[in-house]
Amino acid sequence: MNVGFISLGCSKNLIDTEATIGKFKNHNFTIVNEEEKADILVINTCGFIDSAKEEAIQTILEMAKYKENKCKYLIVMGCLVQRYYDELKKEIPEVDLWIKIEEYDKLWEKIEELIEHGNQDTNGSNEKEQEQKRNLNTPMPMLKQEEFLDRIITTGENYAYLKIGEGCSNWCTYCAIPLIRGPFVSRKEEDIIEEAKSLVNKGIKELIIIAQDTSKYGLDLYGESRLAELLEKLCQIEDLHWIRFLYTYPEGITEELIDVVAKNDKIVKYFDIPIQHISNNLLKRMNRKTSKENITNIIQKIREKIPNVTLRTSLIVGFPGESEHDFEELLEFVKQTKFDKLGVFEYSKEEGTAAAKMPNQINKKTKQERYNKIMEAQQKISKEVLERKIGNEEEVLIEGITVNKKYYVGRTKQDVPDIDGIVYIENDDKDDIHKMQNKINSFVNVKIVKSSNYDLIAKEIL
Repeated sequence: MNVGFISLGCSKNLIDTEATIGKFKNHNFTIVNEEEKADILVINTCGFIDSAKEEAIQTILEMAKYKENKCKYLIVMGCLVQRYYDELKKEIPEVDLWIKIEEYDKLWEKIEELIEHGNQDTNGSNEKEQEQKRNLNTPMPMLKQEEFLDRIITTGENYAYLKIGEGCSNWCTYCAIPLIRGPFVSRKEEDIIEEAKSLVNKGIKELIIIAQDTSKYGLDLYGESRLAELLEKLCQIEDLHWIRFLYTYPEGITEELIDVVAKNDKIVKYFDIPIQHISNNLLKRMNRKTSKENITNIIQKIREKIPNVTLRTSLIVGFPGESEHDFEELLEFVKQTKFDKLGVFEYSKEEGTAAAKMPNQINKKTKQERYNKIMEAQQKISKEVLERKIGNEEEVLIEGITVNKKYYVGRTKQDVPDIDGIVYIENDDKDDIHKMQNKINSFVNVKIVKSSNYDLIAKEIL
């Protein structure tokens, strides 16, 4: 049978989808990209914030329409299912199988039983088990090592995500991840290295290290953070060109980690530090394990030791109790710090979280106004940052070409795929199709000649 997949949400979710694709492929199913050709449709959902939930529900309903034609089975898995299993099963009967994250260790058994018997009887537990709530301190079943090795990479030929941990133990008051994914659990170092080598052997040039908080890697297994040590071992893999790690919380960034990034050429000089706010009042209400002073100190240390570093952060505006003074402090911090990359989210009230019950919830209009002010400030900063790059020489990984073939499209070390900007490289090979094909998925050296608000234009250095 033909199987089609839709993966929603974060890159951590995408890895679960890729492992599931691998399972189907290993059992001789045919993977298709067009929904109308699929006998089975699998949707991996996100349930993190309201907009993600709405997107997931809409996608499920849209895919359910294909059951009127070729599609025999609709399977839905992931965070939304983990959070709202009972309600979903009741409200959307078109779905043939709902798979919670805590059932991932039995995922293939459930799929096989569905296909053999064509019913939902495998969908979950008996009534007594349904009444019992999962212990929030119990880790979720993690993908087995062979499933990581067998996953089908969907991000193209150049890069792949490498998950080093599952879940989160930080318990930020706004976040439902610990409720959905359980406490943080590190993967064994040797398993990660084995998977990394397997990906590089398949031709992957860039590994993007991810977890909910990568700075916590190793604490549960080894009693100490081992991120710096892991990165050094990954640097020893031959033919691996770039190593990137994301989502390091400020309190977990050690001098050892900064030094490892500074001295290893394979590790891109890029820190993704989700600080969420800078007001100590708000950081405390968010249950963040840091302070304004610690954040400013760590940024200063990074910039001193790695002068060419790219810093990215994410912020939340409109958190309950955020006063005008708190917001102005954040806005001023953004203007002064001049992050190279910055994302902003309006606070989303998530049921089950401590922040959802807090007094002084901020109205939608105020949240939007604060969001706009931060984005306006950052747009100016981003423009300045990119303008300073004009005249610089950069290494670029070419990943495609524009429709009119006027430009190659690529990324520098400073650009995370699908999140950051891109580089347009003037194409002088229009009359040589063979040369154009050879350049895609290769590294070239370029000189930056122009910038926009978020992207760069360059010429190849011949």
